[in-house]
Amino acid sequence: MTVATEFKRRDFLKATVTLGGGLLISAYIPQWNKTSAATLVDATHAFAPNAFVRVGTDDSITIIANHSEMGQGVYTSLPMMLAEELECDWTKVRVEPAPVDPAYNHSVFGLQMTGGSTTTTSEYDRFRKMGAMARIMLIAAAAQNWNVDTQTCRAEKGYVVHAASGRRAAYGSLADAAAKQTRPTDIPLKDPKNFTIIGKPIHRLDTPSKTNGTAQFGLDVYIPGMLTAVVARPPVFGGKVVSFNADQAKAIPGVVDVRQVPSGVVVIAKGFWPAKLGREKLDITWDDGPGANISSVALRQEYAETSRTPGIVAKKIGDPAGALAGSAKKITAEFEVPYLSHSMMEPLNTVVDLRSDSCEVWTGTQFETMDRLAAAKVAGLKPEQVKLNTTLLGGGFGRRANPACDFVTEAVEVAKVAKAPVKVVWTREDDIRGGWYRPLWYDHFEAGLDAQGNPVAWLHTIVGQSIMAGTLFEQFGIKNGIDSASVEGAADILYGIPNLLVDLHSPKSLVPVQWWRSVGHSHTGFSVEAFLDQVAHAGGKDPYQLRRTLLANQPRMLAVLDLAAKKANWGGPLPAGRARGIAGHFSFDSYVAQVAEVSIDKDGTPRVHKIVASVDCGRVINPDTVKAQIEGGIIFGLTAALKTEITLENGRVQQSNFNNYPMVRMYDSPEIEVHIVESAEKPTGVGEPGVPPVAPAIANALLVLTGKPIRRLPIKAEDLRSA
Repeated sequence: MTVATEFKRRDFLKATVTLGGGLLISAYIPQWNKTSAATLVDATHAFAPNAFVRVGTDDSITIIANHSEMGQGVYTSLPMMLAEELECDWTKVRVEPAPVDPAYNHSVFGLQMTGGSTTTTSEYDRFRKMGAMARIMLIAAAAQNWNVDTQTCRAEKGYVVHAASGRRAAYGSLADAAAKQTRPTDIPLKDPKNFTIIGKPIHRLDTPSKTNGTAQFGLDVYIPGMLTAVVARPPVFGGKVVSFNADQAKAIPGVVDVRQVPSGVVVIAKGFWPAKLGREKLDITWDDGPGANISSVALRQEYAETSRTPGIVAKKIGDPAGALAGSAKKITAEFEVPYLSHSMMEPLNTVVDLRSDSCEVWTGTQFETMDRLAAAKVAGLKPEQVKLNTTLLGGGFGRRANPACDFVTEAVEVAKVAKAPVKVVWTREDDIRGGWYRPLWYDHFEAGLDAQGNPVAWLHTIVGQSIMAGTLFEQFGIKNGIDSASVEGAADILYGIPNLLVDLHSPKSLVPVQWWRSVGHSHTGFSVEAFLDQVAHAGGKDPYQLRRTLLANQPRMLAVLDLAAKKANWGGPLPAGRARGIAGHFSFDSYVAQVAEVSIDKDGTPRVHKIVASVDCGRVINPDTVKAQIEGGIIFGLTAALKTEITLENGRVQQSNFNNYPMVRMYDSPEIEVHIVESAEKPTGVGEPGVPPVAPAIANALLVLTGKPIRRLPIKAEDLRSA
């Protein structure tokens, strides 16, 4: 998921006010606010200097994570930043999810959320300050007890030490006294050269619970008296229920009730299996509506025709048309990528306990503030009457930050008719056919080369649905008709091409779309980088060397590119039948380059043997996490490059489960190397930047092997055959 970092916080606040009926969400609260102090945590026998840390009298350190853990490692990286300044004993650290409260709002976007690869960069200063605040107060408490100057004391590994007298006091023994200290307003931070935790590989805090089974994901939640429900949703987007007969469904043992809800027809039962069987027995008459006319074939043709017409200008440099007309050689290409499902390993699920004066929700969400507001609106309650518990997420990739809060809203609607606590579960088929996809995109390129084969003109027309249109975020996500998420990675390319034009068409459709891991970069990364290789070949240039020339004024991207090429032995010998392809991309303020080593199997399908990646994401908190995220992004991108697509016919999604929407399996996985560029710059995103370069690096290797450019995803055997 992404929300462009150039969005103004004030605009985001306005948006949250609009949805919340006047509830203004504060963006940054560095310590307890008066309304929160008594309600967020039980501070009995603990020192809680701010909303993010508690020091127990037993020396335990509890760090409250205000961002959702969905496998990206924030339940470790956030505590690392705070613990670095707190100077505590890492073995005493534990982490728990934050409740929904303004104290935990995103420091940039002004609401509680996780997305856009922004957790580390947005919390780097705040979490360090929260740890430093606690350390200062603990030292002050010890100095007061010992009647010495605070400047003569220091903190180390969970103790305050007075070197002159040799006295030491454990943090737990100081908790009560520290709680009485005045919170400092001047909070100096450590010089990074003195870091002992940040930058070091540290085992994740959530690993033990995930391996021993005590970790709680949404599907693990159970409360007494809870029922389970599944919903039959329209098979066509925009469809509606005309009528239904539930007699056979109600005959299934364990089925409690069948009711119509705004999203379809819900079967409520004493367990998942009877609910699922009951749904299969429903006899529903649907009004498909105009969505029944949607087909991927027709959309592709429409988009292709549209791409050859001028769109709304997103970026213009120089005189692209004039430079193209006067160029020595012209190249034209069209690229397409399909709708894609998020397909988290844990399908969507939500537990709701709705009472007359309260509502409690358990779910894996990336969008706490918005989901609580949406739940309150459906329940007819005030937001403060709704308690939302964020569980661990079995993957998110943006789907659990739904702009319509669809899965939470639906669950509260079901709870209203269930008259009991209820868990609403989506099956894999529900998830794959349930919409909110990465959009279908079609790109038209024209490039002009000078007599030396250098690109002097670059024209790029993009066609695809807007993610922001029709949502709360439209008012600040779309400017002058341009959805920034549609053109990211294209309108801000780093290559020094003197004449450039990027324009956009945003056709409307009933197919629901939203952010998908790396968002707009997921398609522009492919099209821009694959087309650039085709430009290089047309001009007789080595693709790596051409990139180096065009990145002369981009030292960080150039360094990343050089590192990947060096580690992959670019230009060196390879086994027969293999080739290398290179690609780089700047996204979420991070720089990534990848080199893919590829061959073609006997059945004509591509085989990726190795991917060497390099990344500059600023100062690294935990190198193990960075490597894991880049590796995960590569596998995610590899799946999209070689395996998956969502297609529609007569308005119906043709895929249903992993049998026809396959993931990359272990035996498909290439060898992956990740190399990190050391940097003293502020940390930047790492959860998504590993995705965009994967497909073009593979496509560029295949261009070397076959001489045939790859211009659509997923790559199929027929794309590799000679024309």
